[in-house]
Amino acid sequence: MAASPTSEPQLIRGVGLGSAVALNMIDMIGVGPFITLPLIISAMGGPQAMLGWILGAVFAMCDGMIWAELGAAMPRSGGSYGYLREIYGPNKLGRLISFLFIWQLSFSAPLSIASGALGLAGYAAYLWPAAQGRIGILIAISVVALATILLYRRITSIGWISKLLLAGVVGTMGWIIFAGLTHFNAAQAFSFPPGAFTLSKNFLLGLGSAMLISTYDYWGYYNVAFLGDEIKQPGRTIPRAILLSILLVACLYVVMNVSILGVVPWQQIESGRGLYVVSTFMQKIYGARAANLATLLVMWTAFASVFSLMLGYSRVPYAAALDGNYFQAFTRVHPEGRFPYVSLLALAIVAAVFCFFSLADVIAGLVVIRIMLQFLVQAIGLIVLRLRRPDLPRPFRMWLYPLPALMASVGFIFILVSRTNSLTQIRYALVILISGTAIYLLRSRRRQEWPFEATTER
Repeated sequence: MAASPTSEPQLIRGVGLGSAVALNMIDMIGVGPFITLPLIISAMGGPQAMLGWILGAVFAMCDGMIWAELGAAMPRSGGSYGYLREIYGPNKLGRLISFLFIWQLSFSAPLSIASGALGLAGYAAYLWPAAQGRIGILIAISVVALATILLYRRITSIGWISKLLLAGVVGTMGWIIFAGLTHFNAAQAFSFPPGAFTLSKNFLLGLGSAMLISTYDYWGYYNVAFLGDEIKQPGRTIPRAILLSILLVACLYVVMNVSILGVVPWQQIESGRGLYVVSTFMQKIYGARAANLATLLVMWTAFASVFSLMLGYSRVPYAAALDGNYFQAFTRVHPEGRFPYVSLLALAIVAAVFCFFSLADVIAGLVVIRIMLQFLVQAIGLIVLRLRRPDLPRPFRMWLYPLPALMASVGFIFILVSRTNSLTQIRYALVILISGTAIYLLRSRRRQEWPFEATTER
């Protein structure tokens, strides 16, 4: 049963545009760009891999407009849960699809949080070589625990924390960009191998792998959509925060990575220790002390990402539980802090469990599961909603509709299929889809809900 809206303390609209952009950016940047450059270079075999980030930014902007329109039209906690439920019918197919979203989120949200914690632990090993194996896992779990403690408070006191974390994130990227540009070697940065841009099967497979990684790096621009009930003037703030954060982060990513390539040869990055690319970069320019400081700053950005992810995702099971589509315990709001504390704690526990997996497996599984069971369904859903509900108030309307939604869908499908060994993660997603559908149907039959309500009437 869903809890009555008036039986629990209500959430506070305390997040303005500045805090919303900050939350998005620290979610987007995190540890991703500091550990994935070697993976992208390896995927395409040279600096032409920058195409992965450029095309990733284009598709992020297309998908961002989907989130912007839906978030402005339906500003509520839970983000995609509410959108999918409304698009496909709250008492029909939408109930199944929204349940499947929560079901996949039970895997993908903790995977996303664990990726940031594992990335932080990996960089910690640069300063403390013993911080690997079991000790590295303990560090990652401790990161999740610390973020949970900081989030266990009122939303109004989180705004300044997010801005402080963002200052460290932007400061780190700014230092890298400054160091790279002041020691930049253009001939080295753009030393493309022969046939770098020749269209071939290998080129497309490499581009698909590079875009999968860049998709992981850009994700987070939608974070504020999960906080709809806590955003000031959501019809204006949510679209602006989403589009601004994508634009700013895309510029930072491209400039930062070109700066690194202008100092460290791409051949060295491709064959080196991936997690330490920024540390190697700083050591090459300024020496060991600078490398150590840069490592600490990267760890700061990784923690900022974990913090932002846990904040946004903790509101989704809460929203589903209020709707009666998840466990009732998740409707509980802290009586003083007025935040969904049960949802926050449950998310932290599952994320801690995923810290026992490798970072590479976490990233690949996360991206494929999320694309198949959320992003594609939502992109198509925006078009469906336009047809079903043309009268729905839309404070923000997608530019050049429906082209961005179609482009986002094509990009997602390309990422799914144009990769080496792409079927592995697709199978994982299908297992989640089938098991989630089975659980929903069993529960619905017991509750006499759609699609069984008609067959149980007497």
